[in-house]
Parts: sequence; C-alpha cells; structure tokens
Amino acid sequence: MLYLFFNGPAPTTAAQAVVTTGTAIKTLLQVKGVTALQFKIKEWGISFDGSAAATPIKCELLETGTVFATVTAAVAADIVAFDDPNAPASTTYFSVGTAATGYTASAEGTITASRVFDAQLVAPTNQYVKQFPLGLEPRVNAVSALRIRVTAGAAVNAYCYCLLEV
Repeated sequence: MLYLFFNGPAPTTAAQAVVTTGTAIKTLLQVKGVTALQFKIKEWGISFDGSAAATPIKCELLETGTVFATVTAAVAADIVAFDDPNAPASTTYFSVGTAATGYTASAEGTITASRVFDAQLVAPTNQYVKQFPLGLEPRVNAVSALRIRVTAGAAVNAYCYCLLEV
C-alpha cells in the first residue's frame, strides 16, 4: 500500500499550505512508522516559490535514527491513501504527533547519526522530483525518523512530499 505525505495539513476549502524555509536548517516534513514496521521510499519531491535566481537551497532526504524534530503533528486525514481508497487508516502504519509524523519543525533535536538517501542543491525558483528505481527504493528502519530537510540562504516558501510503501 502507498501513502502520500505533504508538508502541511490536508487541503479542504483552501489550497495546500506552503511552509517557509527560513535561513537555518529546517525539517519541512517528518515521518515515523509504527513499532517494528519498516517502509520504503518510492518518491519524493520539493518545489519553491522564489521569484529570482539566487543561491541554491540545500535539500536532503534522510533518516535520523530515533532523533525526531519537534513538528506540528499531522493527523490521519493529512496522510493520503494513494493507491487504494479503502486502505487501512494511515495510523495503522504511521505514528502521528509532535515527536513523530508532522511538518514545519520548531526544533531539530541533536542528531548523532544519519543515513542520507538523496541530497540536492535546488534553485529557489525551481523544483526537484526523485522516483527511486524499482528494487532500489531505500527502506527506513522501524521507529526511525524520515525527514525532508532544507537549508536556505534566503527564506522562500516550499511544498514537499514523499510517497511511501508499507
């Protein structure tokens, strides 16, 4: 089963919310599986709304072990059952909370080890999408933090997402 995560609450009467990058390192999206469940990263992407070419933004897709950022907690409705509208509730496979699945980190935590799955320099006027080849999708350890993290020279707004398989 595939689940889709964005860096904001599910849109209803308004468009998907953007998140500012700020100028310090910032986790835009964080995902935590439930105990003893690994998950695969099928695809991820990020886009920015900068209006002028400038210093590229450092964008990272990484696992930070059991060190989680403090985030705005996602709720089950924010996580999209992508390939099966009758799939089990997302909270069957993913934990939500301020130290679990969520977006817009207010504190990064002290990371002591990480696994980087992808890192790119992306112009603030551009976007990036990575779909991992079949059979080569990274697998995130059970109860580890998967993060999309950025470091920008000047603040711009961003959308980011990841498509995960359980």
